[in-house]
Order: sequence, then structure tokens, then C-alpha cells
Amino acid sequence: MSDDKSKMKIKPGHDYETTGHSWDGIEEYNKPLPKWWLYIFYLCIVWGIGYTIAYPAWPGIKTATAGVLGWSTRGDVAEEIATQEAKLAPINEKLASVELTEIEADPELHSYALNAGAAVFRSWCAQCHGSGAAGNKGYPNLLDDDWLWGGSLEDIHYTVTAGIRNEDTDVDYIRQSAMPAFGRDELLEPEQIDAVVNYVMSLSEAPKDASKVEEGQVVYEENCASCHAEDGTGDRIQGAPNLADAIWLYGGDYDTLMETVNNARYGIMPPMGGAQLEEWEIRAVASYVHSLGGGE
Repeated sequence: MSDDKSKMKIKPGHDYETTGHSWDGIEEYNKPLPKWWLYIFYLCIVWGIGYTIAYPAWPGIKTATAGVLGWSTRGDVAEEIATQEAKLAPINEKLASVELTEIEADPELHSYALNAGAAVFRSWCAQCHGSGAAGNKGYPNLLDDDWLWGGSLEDIHYTVTAGIRNEDTDVDYIRQSAMPAFGRDELLEPEQIDAVVNYVMSLSEAPKDASKVEEGQVVYEENCASCHAEDGTGDRIQGAPNLADAIWLYGGDYDTLMETVNNARYGIMPPMGGAQLEEWEIRAVASYVHSLGGGE
């Protein structure tokens, strides 16, 4: 260090000394930073210390320091949500109190219900029914006109409120049905199941083995017609699917139908009423689903 200092000198015509370092004839100045830059740097240090005291900053084991001002982004979001909810409270109360059939007759209320319902659907329903409501295997398509429990606005409202096959609900009537597992519980012989599957396939398309259709019809009339009706068009009171329209929840090919008849299906939809959604939200999403094209 002392050697470097001994080499430091001020070149003629310059106000600053050199550091004594030289490379290929190029010498390094020992020029201090501008005072304005240093003042800003020191100010930033002071500001940073003040910020960590006033606002959340230092991480802890479970949470960060709160800061003396008590500010948080969560608090800002909660305040904004509360402000918006206060603005929308009147129309939400109206949506929750009018007759269901009157919603569509009020253009302003109906428009609000559709927009709010779309938001509710994306948050609570799209995970199963898809973002476009076209459903998936085991999850109903809400765009067509094939409804297990009815597609009127009242029916959809009740289904959303009570769910399907859920006893943990306060509604008077639970949408409950159960198809027997004809194979697993040995209610039918394998040959009978094979025959009835071919018959069911014949109601909407070509069976796998046409020679078994007649036998399968007898099995169907004795074991299936009480729920699915004699002509296979189903029964909405029981939630029994229409077997004659070529619209299938799990699939209508031979192997899938064999699985269905052997082991049955027991799809469950959670009830949205009560703790999940408020009444205005249920009415909004019911209106939205009803408007998608399949509502009756």
C-alpha cells in the first residue's frame, strides 16, 4: 500500500492524483465520487432504514415484521373488496329476493346476473364442467339439452343449491339416486349383462352383437325399465339418464357400458348452498348456466 502511495502523483493540468497503477501507458485516476451522488446514496440508506421500520420488511419464522404503520397489501385488497361489495349490495339483495322467473324479465338485473354468474362459474364450477361448460367424462355438458334432473332455471337453481347425492344439506329434497351394481353384486349373470348392454346400444346406435338384442330387451324390461322407462328415455325425478339419445356421461361404447352395468356409477356434485355460496351467487350462476344454450 505504501508503494502505491509513493507512486501517486498529480499530472500536469489535472486536479486529481493518480493511483499509481498503470497499464500500457494508461494511468488510473484516484478521483472521488461526486458529492451529489454520495448525498443521494446516504439518503437512500436513511430511507431504507425508515422503510423497514414503517412497513413490513424483515422476514420472521411465520411472518414478516408488521411495521409501525400496520400497512399490508392484504389489507388494501380487503378494503377494496369491501368497497365493491358495498356498491353491489343493493343489486345483490334484489337478485336474491325476486322470483326466479322475474330475473330474465328485468334487463339490468339479468345482465348483471349473467356477468356475475360467469365469474362464479369460473371460480366454483369450471374445475369439473370445464371453462366453456362443455363438461368431460363423468362431468355433464351444460351446453346441450340433456339434463338428468331438469334444465329449467328452477331445476338448475335447486341442483346448484342441493348438489347431487349429498345428505349434508338443509334442503327438503335431496337429489339422490343409485344405480345397482348388477355385476359386482351378482344381481345379473355375465351373459345377461352382455345382452342388456347390446340392447341399450341398439336404442341409439348399432349394437356390438345384434343377435343378443332381443334377449337384452327382456333383461332390460325386468331390471332397468323402472328407472330408465320402457323406451329408455329416462326419468328426471330419479335422475335416470336417457339411454336413447346417444348422449353419454361416461361413454356409450360397449366396454364402457359393460363397466357401468357391472359396477354402476355414483357421481357426486357438492351442494353450493349454505356455507359455499350466497343466494344471489347461486341465482347468478344458475342464470348463467341456463343461458348457455341448454337451459329449458
